[in-house]
Amino acid sequence: MDALKGTGVALATPLNSDYSIDYSGLEKLLDHIIRGNADYIVVQGTTGESPVFSWEEKLQILQFVLDHLKGSKPVVFGLGGNHTFDLIEKSSDLKSFDLACILSASPYYNKPSQQGLIRHFEMLADAFPHPVLLYNVPARTASNMEAETTLALAKHPNILGIKEASGDLEQCKRIADGRPEDFMLLSGDDALAFDIIQMGGEGVISVIGNLLPEPYTAMVNATLAGQTNEANRMNEELSLAYKMVAEEGNPSSLKAGLEAIGICKRTVKPPLFDASDELVSKWTFYFDAN
Repeated sequence: MDALKGTGVALATPLNSDYSIDYSGLEKLLDHIIRGNADYIVVQGTTGESPVFSWEEKLQILQFVLDHLKGSKPVVFGLGGNHTFDLIEKSSDLKSFDLACILSASPYYNKPSQQGLIRHFEMLADAFPHPVLLYNVPARTASNMEAETTLALAKHPNILGIKEASGDLEQCKRIADGRPEDFMLLSGDDALAFDIIQMGGEGVISVIGNLLPEPYTAMVNATLAGQTNEANRMNEELSLAYKMVAEEGNPSSLKAGLEAIGICKRTVKPPLFDASDELVSKWTFYFDAN
């Protein structure tokens, strides 16, 4: 549990102009995040464009990250989807990887009932070779995991917590108040991490941490330490960056910022579209000013 406290960074996947993986850019990005003191790395989440990579590519990216980190940071791997049995089958390929846990988003498109969500995640937790971190992100899945469903799943011994990205602070508060002591509540929204930690959450899995790992991690740490006034000041200073990283969608907006600081191109794989020149210029201005 302590390994996932603080700031996890939902790692972007740098790409070359031909859509091949830019491993040089990925190395630069990892080093940038490490220098910024983030606590752990999340590989192949939505920010990493997980829907558009083959299983073989996903495992290659994971191996590259593990080799580069050499055990210096815990690693979480994203494995979610709407085909329960396929996820169970794929998970067997992960047995030999040193992972803190597997992050698994709610099934998309199928729109399962709350009972369907419970059955899906219990089956994954029974079969997965690593602990499971639930991921509730209804804006992308069209299915909200209600607090009562999360609390039911919290009883499973192989489910360690939830990344909550519903944007519903009341729902997060019900989870915080009703969960077992060893069940983690992590923010899935950069701008809400301050509020969720204030209600008892243990940290965040961050997008902005790719770009601004040092100031964002400092804000999270200050919030965890109860330094409320200082943390609030830091959070307000980051408010423009929160808006810009969402301006043209994630991860397109994020990669505009990464191009602005020379880590990688803004290239994203279809069906996503590359960020505008205007947004890259805005990020360049932001970094020059800060």
